[in-house]
Amino acid sequence: MIRSLVVAAVVSCAIAFAQEKTNVSFEWAFGTLSGSGADAKLVTITRDTTLASGDELKLMVKLKQECFVYVIHESPTGEISLKFPYDLKQFTTDYKVGKNYYIPKGRPWFKLDANVGRETFYLLASAERLLDLEALTSKYKDADASGRPAVAKEIVAEIRNVRKHYKTFTTFAERPISIGGNVRSLTKDEVTRRPDVAQIATEVSANNFYGKTFTIDHK
Repeated sequence: MIRSLVVAAVVSCAIAFAQEKTNVSFEWAFGTLSGSGADAKLVTITRDTTLASGDELKLMVKLKQECFVYVIHESPTGEISLKFPYDLKQFTTDYKVGKNYYIPKGRPWFKLDANVGRETFYLLASAERLLDLEALTSKYKDADASGRPAVAKEIVAEIRNVRKHYKTFTTFAERPISIGGNVRSLTKDEVTRRPDVAQIATEVSANNFYGKTFTIDHK
């Protein structure tokens, strides 16, 4: 009996410590529309997905506690764009816990163009701002066309460095919020005006850092 109580106490302390260390928490949604008309469905995009030119994408970030979330896109031609925050000033202006931030902003969806190849989305979240990465994205934005490819390689390398740095002492959990799972049929109204991608959101909790890469085989 005493041993059981001791074990229970140790487990409780371990759980409490883990919960205390969870300082990155947000909801995340990344979806595409599959099919058309009455057969259209809102589908969650996972790590590896195959899509075609003309397919549409929508993302959403909602902070559960104060942390710093970044979404960076690498196109098939190697071009880099910071999708979230919308710009780095947003961290000190419009960056609130509990608010849905859609990517792209507002009602529009991304539509895959005719440039086929690999589309990569990097999702990074940290308890602290990733200042070196931010500096590189600003450097890329200010660079001329001839200088951007080199800076793009620096950005991808920095993403890898950040993930490697946090890898040994980061734990995280993911929990789907919607009961419907990763695929949801659209209502008649949603077919015409586009669904709210937040309905397929996943809640992410992590200690210090979270990183995930989504690769789309764009055909």
